[in-house]
Amino acid sequence: MSDDGKHGLTVIAFIGSVFSPYYALARRFGRGDPLNHCSVNVVLTGAGGNRWCMTERGRNRLDRDQRSLSIGPSSLDWDGTALTIRIDETTMPVPSRVSGTIRVHAHALTERSFTLDAAGRHRWWPISPRSRVEVELDRPGLRWRGTGYFDTNAGDEALEDAFSQWDWCRADLGNGAAILYNVDRRAAPPLALSLRIAPDGAVEMGDPLPPARLPPTTWWRIPRATRADPDHRVTVRETLVDAPFYARSVLETSIGSRPATAVHESLSLDRFRMPWVQALLPFRMPRRP
Repeated sequence: MSDDGKHGLTVIAFIGSVFSPYYALARRFGRGDPLNHCSVNVVLTGAGGNRWCMTERGRNRLDRDQRSLSIGPSSLDWDGTALTIRIDETTMPVPSRVSGTIRVHAHALTERSFTLDAAGRHRWWPISPRSRVEVELDRPGLRWRGTGYFDTNAGDEALEDAFSQWDWCRADLGNGAAILYNVDRRAAPPLALSLRIAPDGAVEMGDPLPPARLPPTTWWRIPRATRADPDHRVTVRETLVDAPFYARSVLETSIGSRPATAVHESLSLDRFRMPWVQALLPFRMPRRP
């Protein structure tokens, strides 16, 4: 995830694409091979227009080892301090190309991962909460430098089986970062994580902040919520993605008595489960051999 104040770029590589309607259907019939449902999701927002890519591919288009991952024409390579992402994807529902190179230079790496559910089936590791990012896109022709973030999630069951919804936000504090992660779990009480990450990557857990109200999204009416300092009014500066079960937004907030601009995500897995949402997904998530 990268942002320079004018543009935003998110790249997510999926092995066992958790939002894939094809994977969900295969699981229902006992054929849920995660390696057969892989994709690279690219979301470009801001100046120059918004673009969305998420083409699913099978196991014959997957190649990986300890330091690299290739899915179709796109790849990610890690050298120990920097992640190089080469993308060559097609937008949907109106086809066009998004291609280029993104380099994510980690300021520091964290050493702590977190279990999100009570049974230990879902893990999250905020690898580098504050990074320097260089974006060089050929299609469309865009170049910028900004700050960014990268993490990894791993799970042993479908997200919608463990959670009903979650919200997440990350704020760059200049000399570190703050991350708030709030999860409604189906088989356990809610989880609220409040993390401060120092410049050297040290992670400090704090007490959960009070809940803060946010308006639902305009088109799909996705509920949005977050946490913030007491008596501070949080505002939605911009909605970057307004989808049937997911929203990404930019918030003006206050965390740890510091005003901050935060990237925020809301995910409704109850909405994701609905048959009408599953019927819509192939229009944005095509599958290719």
